[in-house]
Amino acid sequence: MPDLDIREIHLLRGPNIWANYPVLEAWVDLGSLKDASSEEIPGFNERLKSWLPGMIEHRCSVGERGGFFQRLDRGTYPAHILEHVTLELQTLAGHPLGFGKARETCVEGLYKVIVRYLDEVVVQECLRSARELLLAAYTGGTFDVAAEVTRLQDVVDRNALGPSTKAIVDAAKERGIPWRRLQEGRSLIQFGQGAKQRRIWTAESDRTGAIAEYIAQDKDLTRTFLRQAGVPVPEGRTVNDPDDAWSAAEEVGLPVVVKPTDANHGRGVFIDLNTREQVIEAYPRALKEGTGVMVERFIPGVDHRLLVVGSSLIAASRGDPAIVVGDGENTIVRLIEDQLNSDPRRGELETCPWDKIDVVNWDPVILTDLQNQGYQPDSVPHDGERVLVARFANWAIDITDDVHPSVSEHAVIAAKAAGLDICGVDVVCEDISKPLEQQGGAIVEINASPGLLMHLKPAVGKVRPVGEAIIDMLFPADNDGRIPVIGITGTNGKTTTARLLAHLLKAGGKFLGISCSQTLQFGERVAASAHGDRIAGAQGVLLHPWTEVAICETSAESIILEGMGYDHCQIGVVLNVGSEHLGLGYIDTLEQMTKVKRCVVDVVLPGGTAVLNADDAHVAGMASSCKGSVMFFSRDAASELLTGHRAKGGRAVYVQGESIQLAEGESSRCLCALSEVSLPIAGHFVFHIENALAAVGAAWAHGLSDEAIVAGLKSFA
Repeated sequence: MPDLDIREIHLLRGPNIWANYPVLEAWVDLGSLKDASSEEIPGFNERLKSWLPGMIEHRCSVGERGGFFQRLDRGTYPAHILEHVTLELQTLAGHPLGFGKARETCVEGLYKVIVRYLDEVVVQECLRSARELLLAAYTGGTFDVAAEVTRLQDVVDRNALGPSTKAIVDAAKERGIPWRRLQEGRSLIQFGQGAKQRRIWTAESDRTGAIAEYIAQDKDLTRTFLRQAGVPVPEGRTVNDPDDAWSAAEEVGLPVVVKPTDANHGRGVFIDLNTREQVIEAYPRALKEGTGVMVERFIPGVDHRLLVVGSSLIAASRGDPAIVVGDGENTIVRLIEDQLNSDPRRGELETCPWDKIDVVNWDPVILTDLQNQGYQPDSVPHDGERVLVARFANWAIDITDDVHPSVSEHAVIAAKAAGLDICGVDVVCEDISKPLEQQGGAIVEINASPGLLMHLKPAVGKVRPVGEAIIDMLFPADNDGRIPVIGITGTNGKTTTARLLAHLLKAGGKFLGISCSQTLQFGERVAASAHGDRIAGAQGVLLHPWTEVAICETSAESIILEGMGYDHCQIGVVLNVGSEHLGLGYIDTLEQMTKVKRCVVDVVLPGGTAVLNADDAHVAGMASSCKGSVMFFSRDAASELLTGHRAKGGRAVYVQGESIQLAEGESSRCLCALSEVSLPIAGHFVFHIENALAAVGAAWAHGLSDEAIVAGLKSFA
C-alpha cells in the first residue's frame, strides 16, 4: 500500500462536526510513515521550510507566528504536516485559509485530515499536490513548487468563483445572507432560501430579462431606444455591405466608427476612421465578430465605463489607451513586451485588472490602429515617439467621484430604458465631470453582464462597493433572505417528529417544505426519496421557490459524511443520542456521536430556539452550545434540570399527570390531555411521547397558538 494513501475524500459542504462552514475531510493511511516524526528524518524539515517558506505564518497550536515550524522542529507526524501543506498550497494558489485539523481514528495509522476550502476542485488538487510534495520531502527527492503553484493557480482560474461573483458572495456573507453555488465550475449562485431566494450569474440577476439582454446586445436597437429616451448617442445606422458602410460614413460625417451590431468587449470595433479605404477594410473585420455591422459618428474623447445597479450609479472607471514610447532601437513588439506586458497589473488570469497585449495572435483592431498611424508590429519608432497600441486596454482607473450628476442620470436612464437592473454603460467624452451635451459626448453602448473587476481592483483610485450594492438591491436592508428552517436530529424518532410538526404547522397557512428519510414534501405534493434526510433533501426544500417554512430531518450520515444542508436554523430539535450509528465514519463513542448531533444546536441563530430532551443527559448538555434560547421537553415534571431551567425563566414542555403542560418560567398552563393526542402507532405513549413533546415545543417556538397545536395533535394520523 502506498504511503500517505488517500483512501476517501469527503466534502462536507455544510456545517459539520469540525466547523460551521465547508471543509474537506480526507481519510489518509500513513502506511510506513505512521511513526515518522519530522525531527528524526534527515533534511526533511529543511527541505519543507525551503520549499514552503510562507508556512512561517502558520501559528498552529502554539498560537504565534512560526508556531508550525516550532512543531516541526520538536517533531510532528505526517497527517498534521499534510494538513498544513494543503492549506499553504491553497494560499499560494489564491485561496488563503487558516483552518485545519488532523485526528487519529481507531484504526492504526489511519487519520482524518481536515482543511477549510473555498472551491471543491481546488482543495482536492491542493491535497493531492501536498501528498506528492511530502513524499518528495520524506524521500529526499525534488519538487518544483513554482511550477505546481502555477498549475494550481490555473485550476483556481478555471474552477473557482471569479472576482465579480466572489465580491457579491462576500457581500452576502457580510450580511448573513445564505448562499449556495448551484453548479460546480459556474458562477450560478442562489442567495436566500425558498420563497425568499434570488439568483445571480456573474453580474446578471434573475430579474435580468431576456428582452433586456436582447436590447443591450443589439447596438442599433439600443441606440434607437436611448435616443428616444433623450440620452445623447452618436448618429449612425446599420449597413449591408462595404459600400453601404461608406455611404453611411458620408451621411453622419467623418471620422466614423465601424463595429459589429452585437459583439462585446471591444472586439471588432474600429474607430476614428477617416477614409473610404479604412471604412471598406474595417467592414469584413467587424462582421467577423458579429452578425451585422453598423457605422456611427466618431465621438472624440476618452472611454468610460459606468456601473448602474438598480436606480443608482455605483462606480465609474476610465479607460486610458495603452501607449508605448519609442527609443529608436526596438520594434513595437519589443516595446510592448518591455513597457506594457511587463506591468504586473497585466496578465491572463481573471484577477488581473489589465490584459496582456497578445503579440502572437494580434487583435485586428490593434493592427488597424497601428496601420492607421503608419506602423507595423516590426516597425521601430523614433526616440520619444508615442505610439497608440490599444484604445481599450487600460480600464481600471476609478473616476466615480468625478462623474457629473447629469451624466449619472443619463446612465441610469439608459439602463432603465433597456430594462436592466445591473448595467455597464459606456460613455465617451472629453471630461466626465461636465454634461455630455456641452462637449459632444455620448453613450455609445450598454452591457447586460458588466465586468466588476475594474471597480474591485482599480489600478488607480478607490475600490468601490459594487458587490454590496448588488446584494442591497437584491435584498433590501430588512431582508436577509432567510425563511424559518427547523432542523430535527436524534437517533430515533426524527421522521415521526418531523411529520407531526409539519401537520401542526399547516395551521399557519405557510407553504411547507419537508425533507425526511423516505420522502420530500412540497406543500401537499409528496416525492419519494431514499435520502431525504441527507444534504440533498434539505437543499431541495430550500431550493423550491414556494417554500416558506422548511422542516429538515437531519441524519447522522448527513452530518458525518457530507455536512448539513442548511447553514443556520431558527429552531433546532434534538431528540436523543443512541449507539445505533456508532462506527459510521469512525465515530466510535457516544461522546463523539453527541458532538455529531449537537451540530444542529450549534447553528441555531441567536434569535432562535433549541428544543432539547431534558431526559437524555447527552442532549441536555448541548444547551451550553446554543447561541439562542433553550426550551427543554421532558416526561418528568419533577426533573431537576427542568426545575432549574424554569427558575431562570426558561420555557419547557412536559408531562404532568395525564396532560401536556407548557411552562415559561414559574408560570405554566395545560395544553391538552394525553388522551387527546393522536399518533398512529399502538403504545405511542411509551415510545412516542417524546416525539410529541418535541413537536409541540418546536411549534410553540415557531409561534403557533395553543389552539392550533391542540387541533393538530388531535387530527394527526
